[in-house]
Amino acid sequence: MDEARFAEVDRWIERHLLPEDPILEAVLGARRTAGLPPIDVSPLHGAFLGLLAHLVKARRILEIGTLAGYSAICMARALPEDGRLVTIEVDPRHAEVARANFARADIVARIDLRVGAALDVLPTLVDAHHAFDMAFIDADKENNAAYADWAATLVRSGGVVVIDNVVRAGRIIDPADEAPQIAGTRSLYAAMRMDRRFEPAVLQTVGVKGWDGMMICRRL
Repeated sequence: MDEARFAEVDRWIERHLLPEDPILEAVLGARRTAGLPPIDVSPLHGAFLGLLAHLVKARRILEIGTLAGYSAICMARALPEDGRLVTIEVDPRHAEVARANFARADIVARIDLRVGAALDVLPTLVDAHHAFDMAFIDADKENNAAYADWAATLVRSGGVVVIDNVVRAGRIIDPADEAPQIAGTRSLYAAMRMDRRFEPAVLQTVGVKGWDGMMICRRL
């Protein structure tokens, strides 16, 4: 497995496919300056999330795990002017950096940033008249199954739910690996196999983020 080659190909595709985006580059720069962990989605994955939002004609998007706001900006840009993205971040420092990045991207009006533990915030979002069209889950992996369960409540029929980091460099298949993030990821698979509210699929990915994958689910 040549991770350097994966990253090189990712960057080649970025250069040849994606337009230059000084705003998103500044967002990453602000994250680095603030000392936040380098766990944003890649530019190609950000473009993919934005495309999915367009495809489902999203007006309301839920994100669990904001970090510095990179993925939120990618998705919020796909919303109509009166669209709304609710993003939940447990770390006040991360939320502070994200707010500045939302202002930098001139997208504050479309984003509702909630600070707190996601399992405390999610019950406050239940509104039968304003279901979400899309959800992106990219937070603590230990609670992924619980987050997916909430997504089934909050996302409309026909909507899409994306869960990041579900391959973990292949560690999910190692029975001796009982790290909390790995155990949490396995719990997600077990829950999704039995959950008749979703039609799930998984894409393994390689690139600047190494070897991982995304679970993409249609809400039935």
